[in-house]
Amino acid sequence: MSGTFEQKLAKMGITLPEAPAPAANYVPFVVSGNLVHVSGQVASKDGALTVGKLGNTMSVEDGMKAAETCAIALLAQVKAACGGDLDRLKRVVKLTGFVNSTPDFGDQPKVINGASNLLAEALGDAGKHARSAVSAASLPFGVAVEIDGIFEID
Repeated sequence: MSGTFEQKLAKMGITLPEAPAPAANYVPFVVSGNLVHVSGQVASKDGALTVGKLGNTMSVEDGMKAAETCAIALLAQVKAACGGDLDRLKRVVKLTGFVNSTPDFGDQPKVINGASNLLAEALGDAGKHARSAVSAASLPFGVAVEIDGIFEID
């Protein structure tokens, strides 16, 4: 891939925000060896939480957009963990996506594809990862999606 990860994101129309502050008694990330474990990032856009329930008040496409915002927040946390240098990121190792959904909703993987697709497009092979996508009866603040991740860095 030519250029930096942030240059690629810029070409996609994405500027990383400041890493979101934690909403409770935890840290936003922990660096252990060459791994960064990022706490769950909730869906938000332009400072407003993306609330809703898949299978009821939100479409799969809306859920995918919410998952994209989680991926952007995850990358912002990784950038912070790397002292502001996102190019220290070697690869996305694993994502766990939680989808606020009705009991009969079964498209959690499609929703979390919003995050996976963004990471693969922005990071190339470094963005390919293992993943879980699970249903949740509810999520903090009523958000539609929350995703946490493990990342390998230099």
